[in-house]
Amino acid sequence: MLRPRAVIKVPVAQAPGGRRVGNPRRSGPRCAQSAVRSWEDQESPELQRHLALDDLWSPPNSCDSPHFPPALPSSQFIVGSQTKRTECSRSLSTLLSYLISPVPNNFVEIGESVRGEDVYIIQSGCGEINDNLMELLIMINACKIASSSRVTAVIPCFPYARQDKKDKSRAPISAKLVANMLSVAGADHIITMDLHASQIQGFFDIPVDNLYAEPAVLQWIRENIAEWRNCIIVSPDAGGAKRVTSIADRLNVEFALIHKERKKANEVDRMVLVGDVKDRVAILVDDMADTCGTICHAADKLLSAGATKVYAILTHGIFSGPAISRINNAAFEAVVVTNTIPQEDKMKHCSKIQVIDISMILAEAIRRTHNGESVSYLFSHVPL
Repeated sequence: MLRPRAVIKVPVAQAPGGRRVGNPRRSGPRCAQSAVRSWEDQESPELQRHLALDDLWSPPNSCDSPHFPPALPSSQFIVGSQTKRTECSRSLSTLLSYLISPVPNNFVEIGESVRGEDVYIIQSGCGEINDNLMELLIMINACKIASSSRVTAVIPCFPYARQDKKDKSRAPISAKLVANMLSVAGADHIITMDLHASQIQGFFDIPVDNLYAEPAVLQWIRENIAEWRNCIIVSPDAGGAKRVTSIADRLNVEFALIHKERKKANEVDRMVLVGDVKDRVAILVDDMADTCGTICHAADKLLSAGATKVYAILTHGIFSGPAISRINNAAFEAVVVTNTIPQEDKMKHCSKIQVIDISMILAEAIRRTHNGESVSYLFSHVPL
């Protein structure tokens, strides 16, 4: 039988300047660290190390300040994560100076009062996607009926995002269904990254912050591709034209796109290159890759058209089925993905996969949301 888990508030002993930090309802403007822990873990060495934390960052003077790590807020908030902690959630824990621990997937009970608190639940739509989605809905509802003031779902990779329209007879619009489920469960706000289609935001009647990995991608290109000034940004399909033109404009380089025709889902029939890639470094940019058939065919097309090197940069690397073997056999210099989806196991089987850490963007978005600050700065900058 599963034992109940509790939200344990871990106070910081002293803030800079000697100001004590604790529960704001007890003695003035204070803040606290929070964690979801099992009862038996309350005396664990890890928790005791967090109890000894005594440093806080002061909040920036401007809402658009790039200073990071983010300051802890002036009022308390709770952060929870999924049963299987990902690298992204661990990084968020470090950046926010919060101890984030898992909640059991089939029994959720908040063991301490969250009444009036600002709750952030981190869950990505990957892996066992249906189990993770159900777990997220239960956690949202558990916090909502426990009278938390606001529940924000932080979903780095939105589940079922590709099913955003009825493109065939009797096909479901699953992204709309997921939006309805999150709203009915009690979510007050959604933070996500690089939605497959921006209009998914319109499926919600609650605020949605769709963050972009583009600033982190631009930074990676400038730091890791020596010939980036002689590169060309390529979209593997017509739907990504807006994404690649934005990156090309900011790098001051040209762009191209590939028109593809599919026989069925995840299977490409024919590809046509529009643009000149001869004697240039080609950088394929897309929001996600599943079986990697498209980007591998695109890489072959670019090399046959005269490209000197081919890179692939993806926000969400799903890498299902034969994806890893296809990447290993393809002529990529590197396949770069963000950690919205855990990649540790995939990297063991494919040396070409590299990861961009976007946890600092999500952490800063959480801090700004809680403090009532603008998040538009994050659309074009990476927090320092």
